Amino acid sequence: MTEAPWLLVGLGNPGTKYQHTRHNVGAMAIEAMASTVSFSAKKKFQARVAETTMQSKKVVFLLPDTFMNESGIAVAAAVNFYKVPLHQIVVLHDEIDLDFATLRLKLGGGDNGHNGLRNIRLKLGSGDFVRVRIGVSRPTGFMDPADYVLANFTKSEAESLPDVFDRVEGAVQVLLTLGLDEAQSRFNQ
Repeated sequence: MTEAPWLLVGLGNPGTKYQHTRHNVGAMAIEAMASTVSFSAKKKFQARVAETTMQSKKVVFLLPDTFMNESGIAVAAAVNFYKVPLHQIVVLHDEIDLDFATLRLKLGGGDNGHNGLRNIRLKLGSGDFVRVRIGVSRPTGFMDPADYVLANFTKSEAESLPDVFDRVEGAVQVLLTLGLDEAQSRFNQ
C-alpha cells in the first residue's frame, strides 16, 4: 500500500479582484511554495491541484476555486480521493488575531470566525488538521474585519511577503520531516 500524500491547502477567494488581499495570504503562500511545479490545467475537486515531492514526501498542493466559505468542498474531495489522514492535512490561512507576518502552527481547534476553516471542519466532520496561521493583524480604528481582510496589503506589507512565504515554506518543511512539535518550536513566535 502506498503512503498517502500530505495535502497542503492554501485558502483564498478566486479571481483577480481578491488576488492580493489579506484573506488570500494562504493561497499566495502555496503559490510561492509551488512556484517550480505546474498546477494541472484540468480542474479537479473544484480546485487547482499540483502533485510533487517535498522533503522526500509526496505532497499535493490544493488551491480551491470556490469562494472561501465553500473551501471544504475541494478539501473533502481531495482528502477522499487521496485517502489523506487528518494529521496530514495542512491548511494555510490568514489570521487577524496575529500581528502581521507572525506564524503559528497548531493541530485542531475552532474556526475563530474564519469561514474557510468553518466550512472545512463541516465537510470533514473534524477540525483535527494542521493549520499554518499567517498573521495579517487586526484593522485599526472602526474598520469592519471582513472589509479589512478583503482589502489589498499595504505597499510595505506586500514588499515583505516573500520573506513571510520563505518562513512558511521552512515551517512546512520542518513539519514534514521532524513533526509538528519541532515546527512549532522553531517557527511559532
